[in-house]
Amino acid sequence: MLNLLTDIEGVRVGHATDLKLGSGVTAIVFDSPAKASGLVLGGAPGGRDTALLDPSMTVGEVDAFVLSGGSAFGLDAAGGMQAGLREDGRGFLVGDKRVPIVPQAILMDLLNGGDKEWGRYSPYTELGYAAYRAAEKGAFALGSVGAGTGATTASVKGGLGSASARTAEGHRVGAIVAVNALGSPLIGEGPHFWAAPYERDKEYGGLGLPAQFDASHIAMRLKGFKITATTIGLVVTDAVLTKAEAHRLAIMGHDGLARALLPAHLPFDGDTVFSASTGHKPVQDVGTLMELCHLATIVMARAVAKGVYHANALPYDGAQPAWSDRFGQPA
Repeated sequence: MLNLLTDIEGVRVGHATDLKLGSGVTAIVFDSPAKASGLVLGGAPGGRDTALLDPSMTVGEVDAFVLSGGSAFGLDAAGGMQAGLREDGRGFLVGDKRVPIVPQAILMDLLNGGDKEWGRYSPYTELGYAAYRAAEKGAFALGSVGAGTGATTASVKGGLGSASARTAEGHRVGAIVAVNALGSPLIGEGPHFWAAPYERDKEYGGLGLPAQFDASHIAMRLKGFKITATTIGLVVTDAVLTKAEAHRLAIMGHDGLARALLPAHLPFDGDTVFSASTGHKPVQDVGTLMELCHLATIVMARAVAKGVYHANALPYDGAQPAWSDRFGQPA
C-alpha cells in the first residue's frame, strides 16, 4: 500500500497547479460510478451538487469529486471535470444523454498573494479539465499542489494530504484533504501535530506529543477574524455500502478534522467532507462497518497532518512559512 487514497481499487487522483495564481484543483475520479454522500459542518461553505449527496436524495452515485481553490470562482472547475468525463462517455443517463455527476467543494485562497486578476473568466474550468486528464492510479504529490496549492492555516502553510488504512478483514479506507483551516494543526507554537497519536511510520515527523501540556497549548489560534477558510476532503472505501452508510463515513471523517485541527468547524470555515464506496468488497457484519467508521476518522486526521507536513511556502514576498521553514525539512 502507498498510504494514499489511490490504495482504494478503482480510484484515480490528478492535480492541476498554478503557482502564479497561487491556487489549483484536485480531481478524484472513479473507474465506475461510486455510491456517495457527504456532509458540511463549517459555517461558510462553498460547493456544487452537494445537496444530491443527502441520503434522502434520488441520485446515489457519482463519477468524480473535485476539490478546488478559488472560493466561489473555483466552482467553475466542476464544469471542466464534466467536459472531460463527457468526452469519455461518462455520466448519469437522461434519455439518450449523459450528465456526469461531479460534486465539488471549494476553499478560500484569494488572499494568499497570488495573481487573481485573470480577466473576464476564471481559469478554473481549464484547471478542472487539466486535473481530470492528469488523474492516475498510484502515487501522487502531496503538500502545495492541486487544491492545496494556496491553502493556509493559523500557524503554518496548509496543503494537500492523503492517508490510507486496512481493516482486519482487508477492506481499505483512504482519505484526501486540502487543509485551509482558520484553526491550527499544531499544538501551541511548537512542531507537534494534534494528529500525533494517530501517526504511522513517522509519516509526519514522528515527533509525538509534547512532554506536558499547559494553557498556552490549547489557546485559540486563528489566521484571522471574518476571513473565510475551509478544509475540504473525501473518505473512500472499497467496501460495499449503502448511501446512508457512506454518509456515516463522512460524519466520521469530520471527527478526523476535529482531532487534527483546533478549532475546526468555525463560523467562517466551510469544512466539508465527502464520502464514497467503490463496492469491490462485501461487508460481513456491523462490526466491519464500525471499523470502517473508526478508520475513516483516523485516516482523515493523518491526512490533515501529512498535507501540512509536506507543504511548501508560496513563492511570494510575505507568504506564510511552511512547517519545514519553521522546524526543518521533512525526513
